[in-house]
Amino acid sequence: MKSLILSFSVLVLFTSCAKKEATFDATGSFEADEIIISSEVMGKILYLAIEEGKNLKKGELIGIIDTSTLFLKKKQLIAQIKAGSSRFPDIPSQTQFYEAQINVVKTKLEYLLNEKVRIEKLVNAKAVPVKQSDDINAQINDLNQQLLLISKQKQSAISTLQTQTKSIQNEPLPIYVQIEQIEDQIKKSKIINPIEGVVLSQYAKSHEITNIGKPLYKIADIQNITLRVYITGEQLPLIKLGQKVKVLTDQAKETMFTDEGLIYWISSQAEFTPKTIQTKNERANLVYAIKIKVKNDGRYKIGMYGEIQF
Repeated sequence: MKSLILSFSVLVLFTSCAKKEATFDATGSFEADEIIISSEVMGKILYLAIEEGKNLKKGELIGIIDTSTLFLKKKQLIAQIKAGSSRFPDIPSQTQFYEAQINVVKTKLEYLLNEKVRIEKLVNAKAVPVKQSDDINAQINDLNQQLLLISKQKQSAISTLQTQTKSIQNEPLPIYVQIEQIEDQIKKSKIINPIEGVVLSQYAKSHEITNIGKPLYKIADIQNITLRVYITGEQLPLIKLGQKVKVLTDQAKETMFTDEGLIYWISSQAEFTPKTIQTKNERANLVYAIKIKVKNDGRYKIGMYGEIQF
């Protein structure tokens, strides 16, 4: 009887030890890509609709920073542009003097040309001396020279005024750049959530004064969560990128929940085994980290332990 009890005890002990043997190939913990969202402008936070644990959608407007100072600066720059536009020269009115002179000379020239025809007829009829024809030709030549000179003066004046106009037109270009910069700042005053995820930490609240680069909140995408596990050098040849593995996590009544994951990163360097990590070979001092992507339906939490089987 004692022998039977002893045998039964040994069997139970053996079974218990067998249960304690590792049923996993590697263990690790779940993590997610965390992003700290910082302010891109300086000012008072008018509102910030976030709280820790809240799910945020990608592209969602979650806050606004006061832009009244930027708006007033933009208004001032627009006023400068309008003020500069009043300085444009009126080319037609400023060259009207030359146009009037040209018209006077043309009128005289037209009269002399008609007079020349009349005198040439009289000269041919020998009713007047040839000198009168020479005199009127000299007057016509003089008027043509005057017309040419006034036309050159007019063109020179127009060229100067056009250069002045172009200079005034270019003056607002740096102001337009400043307006674009202000509009960009106004756009950045709207706090747009960049990724879909859960708020892990909140660093700012409504009505606080923020500055450029000041953290507002930390968010992580936990829909596609990562399980980082560690394997020994002996196990390294057994895995490859893109390989599917079983992911095991604890659930109620000491049972394990089984899921599927995909290896998407393998460390190229060995490291000392982290204290919180178990390996299949407990004597292994150096291990390799690998990352496994797992689809998360809400079951997995950051920092939660998990196991894998190849």
